Amino acid sequence: MADGATIEAMTNDRPDSCVEVHCGCPTLWSMAQQFCYTRLSNKKNNGAYRLINLYPARARRISATYARMYLETEEHGVPEKKGRYYWMALGAFASKTVACTLETLQLSYTRPVMGTTVREGLGQGNFWLFMDIAAWHWFYSVSPTSFDQCVGERNTDTYVDQVKQQIKKLPWEAKSLPKIDHLKVKPEVAEGFALVRQIEGMPDNRKRQNLQLRHLMAMACHEQGNILQKLIYNDPDFAWWIKVQRDDDHELRQTSGYPTRAFALAASIFSPELQITFTSQCGTSESQLKNPAPKETKLEEYDSRMLWITSVADQFHNRMIKFKGQMESELAAIAGWVGTHDGVVYPDEHPPQ
Repeated sequence: MADGATIEAMTNDRPDSCVEVHCGCPTLWSMAQQFCYTRLSNKKNNGAYRLINLYPARARRISATYARMYLETEEHGVPEKKGRYYWMALGAFASKTVACTLETLQLSYTRPVMGTTVREGLGQGNFWLFMDIAAWHWFYSVSPTSFDQCVGERNTDTYVDQVKQQIKKLPWEAKSLPKIDHLKVKPEVAEGFALVRQIEGMPDNRKRQNLQLRHLMAMACHEQGNILQKLIYNDPDFAWWIKVQRDDDHELRQTSGYPTRAFALAASIFSPELQITFTSQCGTSESQLKNPAPKETKLEEYDSRMLWITSVADQFHNRMIKFKGQMESELAAIAGWVGTHDGVVYPDEHPPQ
């Protein structure tokens, strides 16, 4: 994929001079989308990009980008404003969980029985959530003023032609973009970034911390309700396999008449444990560093899932207040995954730095 959002302008021969370039909202949103794409791609020697194929590698690069945005070490970051992108810190741990789930041998054991439904669903949800949420943050970092002017104009159908055509080639595009309204702004996003603007101008005190948690929950409601629920949890096949993994035999028999108790139990035994850990590692034995989903959680149901996510957010927030140095050290480790290798490494390609 070549860069289709390049802007050309006439230059001069005066050293250290500037040339003013005016970009419309569709062009700026196209550039934000290109950032998301190139982060999950390797750059070829001819200047084109190739989207990496390995789903866990994509998830680790996504985690790294979220961590870098929180830490303000991503391009256009402002270190003195660290903490304004609070959801990104939790998002880094969450995407790491997706990577670990995709990597685990337990998921491989279920593949002959479960097919690729869960793997594809996790890959699709994580990919398009990143395409949505990372672009909002990248654009705001580039120019908060332009962001305010353009926030209501994001729409993949209005991107510059080259980027519009490129997006049509992305995985799951045809069935994903209509479900998530072509990445148009939602009230939760507007609320989240209104809080970002307040947070970035405040000292690190209790009031700022309260606003950070409000921001986190606004963005969590967006990613869970507007993106993931519509992309994967509303899918009957994906939801059915989630019930199988939960070993919800009674509910399965009510909705489909099968599988047998033994089938559901076998699938649940080999399924990855559903939990968030606040480390750069996949697992931990320290209870204070993890939050497993309660047994009664129905992951496919938004309200049930949000009860658990609210608990995760509260635990995360408490640790960010009391153990910020430790938490940010884990995030710094995750930020180092930005160039995670694909399953196949070609000699003419270079991962992000």
